[in-house]
Amino acid sequence: MTMPISGTLSLIAVSLLLGVSTTALAAPKTDLVLAIGGEPDGGYDPLLGWGRYGHPLFQSTLLTRDAHMGTQPELAKSWYLSEDRLTWTIELRPDAKFSDGTSLTARDVAFTFNHAKTAGGELDLGVLERAKAIDDTTVQIKLSRPWITFSDFLFNLGIVPAHSYGPEYARNPVGSGPYEMVSWTEGEQLIVKKNPYYYGKQSPFERITFLFTGEDTSLAAAYAGHVDVVSVPASSADAPPTGFKQVVVDTVDNRGISLPMSPDDSKTSPDGYPVGNNVTSDPAVRQAINLGVDREQIVEVALFGHGTPAFGPADGLPWSNPEAAVDHDPEAARALLEDAGWTVGSDGIRSKDGIRASFPLIYPASDSTRQAIVITAAEQLKDIGIEVVPQGKSWDDIERLMHANPVLFGWGSHTPQEAYSLYQSSLGGQGYFNPGFFSDPKVDAHFASAQAAESLEASYPHWQAAEWDGETGYSGKGLAGWAWLVNLDHIYYVNECMDLGPTQIEPHGHGWPITSLIQNWTWTCD
Repeated sequence: MTMPISGTLSLIAVSLLLGVSTTALAAPKTDLVLAIGGEPDGGYDPLLGWGRYGHPLFQSTLLTRDAHMGTQPELAKSWYLSEDRLTWTIELRPDAKFSDGTSLTARDVAFTFNHAKTAGGELDLGVLERAKAIDDTTVQIKLSRPWITFSDFLFNLGIVPAHSYGPEYARNPVGSGPYEMVSWTEGEQLIVKKNPYYYGKQSPFERITFLFTGEDTSLAAAYAGHVDVVSVPASSADAPPTGFKQVVVDTVDNRGISLPMSPDDSKTSPDGYPVGNNVTSDPAVRQAINLGVDREQIVEVALFGHGTPAFGPADGLPWSNPEAAVDHDPEAARALLEDAGWTVGSDGIRSKDGIRASFPLIYPASDSTRQAIVITAAEQLKDIGIEVVPQGKSWDDIERLMHANPVLFGWGSHTPQEAYSLYQSSLGGQGYFNPGFFSDPKVDAHFASAQAAESLEASYPHWQAAEWDGETGYSGKGLAGWAWLVNLDHIYYVNECMDLGPTQIEPHGHGWPITSLIQNWTWTCD
């Protein structure tokens, strides 16, 4: 689900706001203008979810990841998980300060974690019992049970000041990150400046303006030279303006089809919505769909070549299993369906026991890229005797229909918790988690082993086994609870005088993931 963009500025308004020339500047500069996505509806409060896709910018986190996804210290100097996996002990660097000049201590860290649990935002800290400051530079975080993916919050929960945090924080954030807010005009722009108290590597850029413009206006601004970095949809890529270069970033910003696993037997979800589908409940159908889709063709047709085939929710990340990939093999798909009793009718569509191999494939009606993916996949699956009927719906409609019908969703983040959320049996029907009610005790057992691991790195083999352990798993080779199709490239037009340095594999398109290593950006023209 993509973060909405609030408001649209005309190109004239952009010019008036910025007062810049209409050509990309080549002289050394210390101010940047970025048009890289929408503004967060809830503001810039990490306790409510700001920064969990990318970097919180205004706030520091305890740990961070480098361009290769390796763990690096940020506020934390050292961190240790107890032998019983229930207590994190974290020693902080002593020199960190907030942008108001006050020192950041263990009390602020404990305050942040304790209040994030009860803030009512998008973060789930249910396993947190209590965070406690032992002294100024030591904090202990106690959990109610072993849960290795709690470590995600060490990477993505920005630390807020205990002495000044309050109801207006989201609009006036104070943090220890590389930048601080100057002004925010909702629906138009955000202006930030360098935080003089930032303890880390200082960026050469003193001031950055984020424009909250629609795609067409952002592109027009790039062609007029009013911005330095702009995110570009695949349909508009490959023609950078004069003075710009195209930067393509690999992602786990995936698109995949959820496939309801139980038959339609009049069950309902906790919210009272229908559950089950008599076609996709057959594992042969789910596996045939995974074999029958030509992911390379979908990339070429629907993404204009700007993407990669997807086989799971975390392709390319350390906890993903490359052995789970399936080949495009329509012949094998047809054989699977025949062996399972799905026979071809006079119209080319299969049926079994009076049930026609036909279902709607739902996508958000406002998303033209997902529409193109669905239409392309539908044409491919017709070739193996499965009828797919594309249906664009509102998100409200999707919430009602997603437990009984396949839906093309977008996911992808820097945590194996996402795989858990999509496939853990006990999460069936809880919000958007596990919409198809996937359920398998072997997969659950691998997840349990992963969560009980002694470190995040030690958990990786267990996550990989949940995807495919050589015999079964949640992947298309196994129980095929989803048909993952593509990972979208993130495409940017970047001023040719700018060097963004190495980039991370980026998550789903919420927030501004390109800014996660913003301190490494440089201006290369004299």
